[in-house]
Amino acid sequence: MPKPTNPSLPMLVKVQPYAHQQAAFDFACGKFGLVSSASRSRGVALLMEMGCGKTLTAIGITGVLFQAGKISRVLVVAPLLILGVWQSEFSQFADFPYTLTILTGTSDKKRKQLKEISGDGLQVVVVNYESARILADDLLRYNADLVIADEAHKIKENRSKQSKAMHALGDKARYKLLLTGTLITNKELDVFSEYRFLNSIIFGTSFYSFRNKYFDMVGYGNHILRFRKWMLDDFLQRMHSVAYRVTKAECLDLPEITEEVRTVTLEPKAMKIYRQLEKDSFAELKNGEVTAMNVLTKLLRLSQVTGGHITDDDTGEHHISTAKLDALSDIIDSAMDEGRKIVVMARFVPELDDIQELLEKKKIGYAVVRGGISDRDGEIHRFQYDDDCRVFVGQIAAAGLGITLTAASTMIFYSLDYSMSNFDQAKARIHRVGQKENCHYIYLVCEGTVDRKILRSLREKIDLAKSLVDDYRKGLDPFSA
Repeated sequence: MPKPTNPSLPMLVKVQPYAHQQAAFDFACGKFGLVSSASRSRGVALLMEMGCGKTLTAIGITGVLFQAGKISRVLVVAPLLILGVWQSEFSQFADFPYTLTILTGTSDKKRKQLKEISGDGLQVVVVNYESARILADDLLRYNADLVIADEAHKIKENRSKQSKAMHALGDKARYKLLLTGTLITNKELDVFSEYRFLNSIIFGTSFYSFRNKYFDMVGYGNHILRFRKWMLDDFLQRMHSVAYRVTKAECLDLPEITEEVRTVTLEPKAMKIYRQLEKDSFAELKNGEVTAMNVLTKLLRLSQVTGGHITDDDTGEHHISTAKLDALSDIIDSAMDEGRKIVVMARFVPELDDIQELLEKKKIGYAVVRGGISDRDGEIHRFQYDDDCRVFVGQIAAAGLGITLTAASTMIFYSLDYSMSNFDQAKARIHRVGQKENCHYIYLVCEGTVDRKILRSLREKIDLAKSLVDDYRKGLDPFSA
């Protein structure tokens, strides 16, 4: 990764940044003309792998641009399921005045939100890629000084309407940030659209000129693109001229473990079912014996709902939500683009079925250890040593002991059971002897549900059952978030 040659400006964040975050910040400050630099650019790419803190770094860059009087309006475009991450991290880290608005609801409601934005300090608007396409004209009128494209592999298809909308927004903005773990997801061709947004000087504005410069047309009918290897040095020099690249392996100052909570919003219909079940569970407690087992049994049904399923005594199990599965899908896409293996842990059988079906639809090779799997050792070995096996799916109770999964350094908890021992054992599958990278844990937590209470008890080593019973005896609803 590049080494800064200028004294660092302070990052306006509430925490001490890691060395790689400060270096990425310094690189952007140079390119944006805030400190002396050999070259300038209106756009900077932060090519930082999952767990390296690219959102915090982008917030720091945003703050210094605002402090320097360079920007007053920011537009963040991100996948739908991580919009809440921006709100959370701005709240947690931004050490400067700002107003943040996530555009939600119908297109008309979003347009109204845009028109009503006001307040002191920096104005930040956060929107998903599909809405940015639909509201492109309105967002152009919003006139953002800085546009941030998060998980920018979403705009790798040059001819898509989504990408074209981002190109138009980028052309108008004074500054651009592009955040992704990797630029080249499948082939060198992917780079054009992202750089067309970021800095059109690097590879130009004509896709065909770019293609003809760097690729040969070969094969039957000349329909297959083959990258010209002798152009690699030129290609990489241009690409990295405005990009700061850092991998987890290079982040020597990162702690051994980093954690991230991804907040997921249940669909209105699923949330209605959840709220009714929560109300019924509390009412049943009032009419029965309040024991740890009784409380945990009712909590179990609420946890099943946040995972997308509900069991009816008469008609069996029903699928009611894809919220967590959609969030997991985005994480998997990012990990695959970065060429990383990941581990996904879940508690309930229907959740495991959903995850396996998702991987099969994506045609991603995976291994699984859950109840009913006989060749457990074979599954583990395949994940550890087969390059085509990209994901390990584990049932927490079955895959928490005696397993080494150090081929991955990222673990996603789709759901949690209530045992601190199981939780610690599951986490230790990747954080053990033989692991060469720092470990990153992602927790999928449904907003306004018991998910957050369960995660808090496990991380803070609080006896969950006792805590819930104590809440009830204090007159509180133990199931409320």
